[in-house]
Amino acid sequence: MVSGYWQALGATIEVEAGAPIVRLPFGDHLVGRPGFLHGGAIAGLLEYAALAALREALGQDRDTRLTTVTVTIDYMRGGRSVETRAAGRVLRLGRRIANVEAYAWQEDRARPIAAARINVALARAAAGS
Repeated sequence: MVSGYWQALGATIEVEAGAPIVRLPFGDHLVGRPGFLHGGAIAGLLEYAALAALREALGQDRDTRLTTVTVTIDYMRGGRSVETRAAGRVLRLGRRIANVEAYAWQEDRARPIAAARINVALARAAAGS
């Protein structure tokens, strides 16, 4: 599931308590204003976490193509120059559309730096293919 964009960010996935958690180590290539994480990197991290949670929810249905339709980001506080983590949660998994949320945090999971609501179109593989 790792694309060139997320590889360029340096994001990796770990599994904690059976759920995917995306880790983003801070690096100079992620700087927005001095000492802070760029908002685009935060948005990319949230999308990656949402798609990872959706892939997990799809289980054996690995041939489903995912296309992000809408993304709404709420920035809550500045991301500092430390590692950032993100997790996603599937709110609704339909036949053609999924609604997913994700949030990002740094030292304290209870104090998110940003949250996202993401709608994803699902193109499921034809049965028997």
